[in-house]
Amino acid sequence: MDFTFSEEQQAAAEAARGVFADVAPDAVPSPALTTGAVADEFDRALWATLADADLLSLLLAQEYGGAGLDAVALCLVLRESAKVLARVPLLESSAAMAAVQAYGGPELRGELLERAGRGEVVLTVAASGRTGHDAAGLAVTARQEGEGADWVLDGVQTAVPWAYDADFVVVPAHTTAGRTVLALVPRGRDGVALGEQFSTSGERLGELRLESARIAARDVIDVEGAWEWLRDLLTTGTCALALGLGERVLRMSSAYTSEREQFGFPIATFQAVAVQAADRYIDLRAMEVTLWQAAWRIASGARGSLPVAGDVAVAKVWASEGVRRVVQTAQHLHGGFGADVDYPLHRYHAWAKHLELSLGPAAAHEEALGDLLAAHSLG
Repeated sequence: MDFTFSEEQQAAAEAARGVFADVAPDAVPSPALTTGAVADEFDRALWATLADADLLSLLLAQEYGGAGLDAVALCLVLRESAKVLARVPLLESSAAMAAVQAYGGPELRGELLERAGRGEVVLTVAASGRTGHDAAGLAVTARQEGEGADWVLDGVQTAVPWAYDADFVVVPAHTTAGRTVLALVPRGRDGVALGEQFSTSGERLGELRLESARIAARDVIDVEGAWEWLRDLLTTGTCALALGLGERVLRMSSAYTSEREQFGFPIATFQAVAVQAADRYIDLRAMEVTLWQAAWRIASGARGSLPVAGDVAVAKVWASEGVRRVVQTAQHLHGGFGADVDYPLHRYHAWAKHLELSLGPAAAHEEALGDLLAAHSLG
């Protein structure tokens, strides 16, 4: 079997490397040096460059000005973005666009997708639930007062990324009939309020509070499976970010230990150092293979012994635990130098912690995987 990426996927990754080549991880104040947000908004200049390189519209069909690529291509680009800690809502906006394209009505697709693909409209997703530990689809209620009427939303979603910068927040909400719908909530709408929160990486998040917020029927996706598909894509993209970050951190550790000498020899030649680095390399390879399995399942729709959510859960378990081990080992091998705020490693450590916990820590996905194994026979 041929496991190589397609020419189009490789071209997307190459374009991403070109765009991110000049991005400095230290372009904003260190989260260790500020009690608030490291910046007022995301990197708008980089966002415009990504739009010019057609990297915001990767998943859109040609009729919407996109390249018609898949989740694998998106993950390749996200992997490159994490290596430089790119401060853009690339994952959230791309995933939201893909969900609108796959499940939204023709009016919503026509109004939104081309503008979002050009970077003129920014989308994000509320996927953390009320507390970050409960199901996101249960944190908000949605009711409709008659067929074709507006939907009314009530509830709270915590830790919404880029909430203060996005034009629309895609909010999962449950109905009295037990369905989960996706509502595109515009910023500034009556009944919509934001409370300021901060991530470990120093980025500004938003607690989204909805009080009888009215959303037009055309801006609500009421299709079975839409939220589950979007959640799987978001989680898999988070795994791609963790992989890219981990790969860059391991390279930083390799460079440092090759130059740092003790007893007249580079510490990289010491067995204890080499063994730790080798263990982290194995973590990264496991993160990589499970990531591509999950991304391929989403992209191809291929059937397996378990639903796609099973492969996504495995990928997230490895990503959460693997990226934590990589940055912890890097800090150990760097000694006190790793905590120096003039050196970028501490930033990667802060971002890694955020990615580890985003969309559920490893334990939550292990529990979900256990439930899937109990419900599906592998024989």
